[in-house]
Amino acid sequence: MNQDAAFTAPWGGAVADGVGGGPAGDLASAAFVHRLAAGRVDSIDAESLAVSVRLANWDLRAHVERDPALNGMATTFTGVFVSENDTLLLAHTGDSRAYRLRDGVLTQQTRDDSYVQVLVDRGLVAEEDAATHPRRNLITASLSGGERDRVVVVEHEARPGDRWLLCSDGLTDYVPHDDIAAVISRHGGVTEAAGAAVALGLAAGTRDNVTVVICDVEVGAPERFPARAQASFYGAAAARFTEGLESA
Repeated sequence: MNQDAAFTAPWGGAVADGVGGGPAGDLASAAFVHRLAAGRVDSIDAESLAVSVRLANWDLRAHVERDPALNGMATTFTGVFVSENDTLLLAHTGDSRAYRLRDGVLTQQTRDDSYVQVLVDRGLVAEEDAATHPRRNLITASLSGGERDRVVVVEHEARPGDRWLLCSDGLTDYVPHDDIAAVISRHGGVTEAAGAAVALGLAAGTRDNVTVVICDVEVGAPERFPARAQASFYGAAAARFTEGLESA
């Protein structure tokens, strides 16, 4: 079962990974991604993005209230969005990651909310050993419909030519950083780059779902990048809630 979900649109993109060990991870990631994309407005700032995330998170709680058997379902979330000031807003919780490729150099832009990351921060586990640690999938933050769930939102420069990579841990737990950088640098088109990165994860023998979203920062006329353009959905989000959703 694919418990990853994703969406892309001219105004943003996101990856969500249903938390393993809990019920209905595919429902959690798909419901959150759909609700978030449906709530998109013409322009967005950090505060309104946080509100949109909170509303999508409440949708998870509504599912649990309708069916108590879903109690405990949760999802990670990492997304980038074009702001009203033509900057980028990066939102994140969990261990799905965002990277930025700038001038040929790939750098991680998110910090994993995970048990192993805490060990790395304390100097108890070496960075190079984190990906193979037996508890690497134990996360310390996620979205489950709870009032205390939190997402970190950070503003970044939207520099034309930058390439952003959003991915679930099915890629980063199995493929070295330099190999990821090489494959997304080698392919010019976003679709080809994303497909090549997924293929790299599968070839590495990943035991998890692999989802990759590639976003290139471009400058164009408003008619080329309409703010209300309908999002495209992938993974669990494509399999569930397939009825058309219009931007609010």
